[in-house]
Amino acid sequence: MNKDKMTNYRWVICAMIFIATTVNYLDRQVLSLTWDEFIKPEFHWNDTIYGNITSVFAIVYAFAQLFAGRIVDKLGTKKGYAVSIAVWSLGACLHAICGIATEHHVGASSKLELLNATGDAALLISTFSMYMFMFARAILAIGEGGNFPSAIKATAEYFPKKDRAFATSIFNSGSSIGALIAPLTIPVIAAKCGWEMAFIIIGALGFVWMGFWIFVYKKPSENKMVNAAELAYIEQDAVADAEFAKKQAAEEAMEGKKMSLGQVLKHKEAWAFILGRFLTDGVWWFFLFWTPSYLNATFGIKTSDPLGMALIFTLYLITMLSILGGKLPTIFMDKTGKNPYACRLRAMLIFAFIPLVVLFAQPLGKLTPWLPIICIGLAGAAHQSWSANMYTVGTDLFPKSASATITGVCGLAAGLSSFFFQQVAGRLFDYADQTGMTFLGFQGKPAGYFIIFCYCAFAYLIGWICMKSLAPRYEPITE
Repeated sequence: MNKDKMTNYRWVICAMIFIATTVNYLDRQVLSLTWDEFIKPEFHWNDTIYGNITSVFAIVYAFAQLFAGRIVDKLGTKKGYAVSIAVWSLGACLHAICGIATEHHVGASSKLELLNATGDAALLISTFSMYMFMFARAILAIGEGGNFPSAIKATAEYFPKKDRAFATSIFNSGSSIGALIAPLTIPVIAAKCGWEMAFIIIGALGFVWMGFWIFVYKKPSENKMVNAAELAYIEQDAVADAEFAKKQAAEEAMEGKKMSLGQVLKHKEAWAFILGRFLTDGVWWFFLFWTPSYLNATFGIKTSDPLGMALIFTLYLITMLSILGGKLPTIFMDKTGKNPYACRLRAMLIFAFIPLVVLFAQPLGKLTPWLPIICIGLAGAAHQSWSANMYTVGTDLFPKSASATITGVCGLAAGLSSFFFQQVAGRLFDYADQTGMTFLGFQGKPAGYFIIFCYCAFAYLIGWICMKSLAPRYEPITE
């Protein structure tokens, strides 16, 4: 190895994290792309059951994120990431045995017997299989909760501060790539090999990644593939960090103890950000989990159809416009010279208006299914732009000693939002279908979707009004 020329092993680590994040998103999408067409008939599910299963994932994932960071810090980056992906890959693969377990429990000898069951037997099948999928989904959520803490920790160990934002944007794009790959692969696997193999094949990718990770990852100072020049580049912030740590310790000694959760929650500004996440995050998870079912219920388009794959692919391609939206606050800062908080709120107001296009999704669907997908895609892009700013507005006003607390509480609010949203959506769709409910010219399940779309359209404006009312201006909190 040429010791004079700097190696670039840090980018190998970044590529590994990118792949892990891609796999993470693929594992999350298998159920939403297979349940309506392949799983639902076999286990006699309705939308309420699916809503229960997805809400369990949301609530477990929310709480997992509260503790995952500490666990990863304790285990270290190498072991922490390996354990995380092993757990979520196991959870993904466990979905595949839910059918076998259900057959054994109800005494069925084949899938056909499950499919043809009626009455109490069908009820038993749907109930037991629901709990089996809930269990598998909970394991998946526990493991996936450790992905981003592990990824951020690895990035901090291998990149100097000036490069971390760029490295983070690269590995985080894995979620978008995973979303694009999912509709082109998962329905095809399910159609040709069975829905069980879709979970197993996608889940197995995580174990393959873990095998490479164990051999690839070592701390920079212990890695023979990192020469002295690259190590010096990675550790260029060491002196400044040491000086900053001393200064921060001195400031904290003067200020006293860090802010507790109770101290944070007594400020109305904290509730501004909590409400901002609670009112809006459920919208994104709804689009994520229910759009494939929406296409089937409204247009009769299955995810395994070429048209279905093209529509879902287009949806997530449009959401990538959020990359451009993320730059808007910086543009406002450069042009106006105002503080970051004010510029972020201005940008978020623009993002809050974009989801109004979802109001036209159902009416335009009478012309072609492409128009609703474009509307949902634009709303998804607006959400991602909104969400990127929501991660930082809290730290704009609260001191560093409270940043982790406010971030964790807002993450929990987001999880609760998704939990309640999934519960309401599933029950509403079943009720609308069974009663033939009408709403603004739509009947049955399409009417139920229109009601949910109406909330999705206005959720961000409501959230922004709450934030602006409770935290109208930049007034940093000091106690």
